[in-house]
Amino acid sequence: MFGSGVGGGRGYSRMRGRDIRFTLDIDFLDAVSGAKRRISLAEGRTLDVAIPAGVESGQVLRLKNQGGPGVQGGPAGDALVELNVRPHAFFRRDGQDVHMDLNISLPEAVEGARIQVPTPAGPVALTIPAGANTGKTLRLKGKGVAGQGDQLVHLHVVLPETPDEDLKKFVRKWSKRDYTPPRPAG
Repeated sequence: MFGSGVGGGRGYSRMRGRDIRFTLDIDFLDAVSGAKRRISLAEGRTLDVAIPAGVESGQVLRLKNQGGPGVQGGPAGDALVELNVRPHAFFRRDGQDVHMDLNISLPEAVEGARIQVPTPAGPVALTIPAGANTGKTLRLKGKGVAGQGDQLVHLHVVLPETPDEDLKKFVRKWSKRDYTPPRPAG
């Protein structure tokens, strides 16, 4: 009689579908440089997820209209994909910069060297300056997150586990120069 009850055709309204949530584990390098991943949904559907370069753990990607179906022809909900970035074996991130520790030999530290080092975008040649010490940091400009930050390479001089006799003789001869590195007073 008043037109809005059962049988009147207006009792049901279009409703948006529910949002569905996922957690997606991604590799460090995929987070730094970007990637595409495919995820499988419970109902057998798959979604292609474009991971933008520079994402971090906890960040949520919203895939519009990829969630639950709408009601009465309403729009589908969204798929919300929370990212979890797995740690890398030797890279670590600080903002837009990527850090790594690099072991170098005594001859490389004393004489300098040109060696290949990994970066998120692939290996590059790095010049170790003569006289480099443990703790020295070298900067690779533009080799950080998404090509925006830098890669900082922290040098660590590593001696052989068992020094040979030639090295021992050299150190004994060299130590007669009375060189003592600066040490904290106290």
